[in-house]
Amino acid sequence: MSLISTFVNWLAGFSTTQRHGKQTTLPGVSAHDDVMGISSDAALQVSAVWACVKLLVENISSLPLFVYQTASDGTRSTVTDQLIYQVLHDSPNSRHTSQEFWEYMTLHYVLRGNAYARIQRNGLGDVVALWPLSADQMEVTLMPDNTLIYQYRIDHNVFLFQEQDILHIRGMGNGVVGLSPLDYMRASVDLAIKSQNHTGSTYSKNARRPGILMSDVVLTEPQRTALKNNFEEIVTGGQKELFILEADFKFEPLGMSPADIQLLETRKFSTEDIARWFGVPSILINDAGNTTKWGSGIKEILDGFYKMTIRPQLERYEQAVMKRVLTSRQRVKGYIVEFSFDALLRASAVDRMEIYAKAVQNGLKSRNECRRLENDPPHPDGDTLTAQTNLAPLDMLGKIAGGGDAAKEPISQ
Repeated sequence: MSLISTFVNWLAGFSTTQRHGKQTTLPGVSAHDDVMGISSDAALQVSAVWACVKLLVENISSLPLFVYQTASDGTRSTVTDQLIYQVLHDSPNSRHTSQEFWEYMTLHYVLRGNAYARIQRNGLGDVVALWPLSADQMEVTLMPDNTLIYQYRIDHNVFLFQEQDILHIRGMGNGVVGLSPLDYMRASVDLAIKSQNHTGSTYSKNARRPGILMSDVVLTEPQRTALKNNFEEIVTGGQKELFILEADFKFEPLGMSPADIQLLETRKFSTEDIARWFGVPSILINDAGNTTKWGSGIKEILDGFYKMTIRPQLERYEQAVMKRVLTSRQRVKGYIVEFSFDALLRASAVDRMEIYAKAVQNGLKSRNECRRLENDPPHPDGDTLTAQTNLAPLDMLGKIAGGGDAAKEPISQ
């Protein structure tokens, strides 16, 4: 790329500009000097990257995806007897469980900004399977007629897919492909790798630094060789506990010590910086020094993480599935897909019980509806909607206090 074209791309926003032809998810110009591209394998060896990716992947993939049908009056019912429900909720294909499928898709989404799956349909056009594809092996081409061609390479074979055959979940980008977070955060990951390598190198030498052996005497070549052999362990990390320097020799270390370069602070900053790229509060990846940035407790931190990071990503997934996987016939019938965000509460019995209590006390749910969510058998009298009478109208207070018929009358369903 010439200097002029590089400058023009920088002004135009290369990564966010739409162009016909093969699409790129990489930054057009590097803002950092001497930073090479970081592969997924290399990045995942950084503990902060692994922890952030694992947190996002496992949280998103653990949420069940339901298919609903919306009636004309706005009520929704779960569609469990249709093939689309079995594919999206139970098993996307013959190889993967639902969680395994979304783990693979989310892994590529959070690292590469794009997740792909091949849509397999029957003769009626209904989806029968979804097969995940690697974002690293996919090339997307915008044709002159503004249609998209997906080119997938596996081994020595190349497969071409049309737009309607691919479930493409794209992150923020130019509207055709999403930007690759891993390539944009390469400087941050590179700093983490270099600081980790420097730490390992320092400890491998017993925390000793290279240096100069100084003397006022001019030595012969054999004397220099002998000295080097005798005192090499000073800088290479030998196991001797006592080194003797004779004839006014002095050892002067070179370079900066780990304390001088604030190595521990650098590694701590790298953890916070990488967590920032992924939108993950660093406390959630065991960075104990940042407990108060998102609230006074872990509940506030988790609430912010779910609302500001997890929920927007789930919206992308849901809308992509409805646009690409559902047929036009199913959309006309009012089919929608939605992740059950309440599944995140399964680990907290206290939160679940509090929500159930409020729903029952305010007549929003019956007791049997809450019991079903806990896999408990229904109660014979549990289908009646009830409510507390604290906020009863003034003209009903006497009747309610006296235990009249009005106090016994349940809320109509």
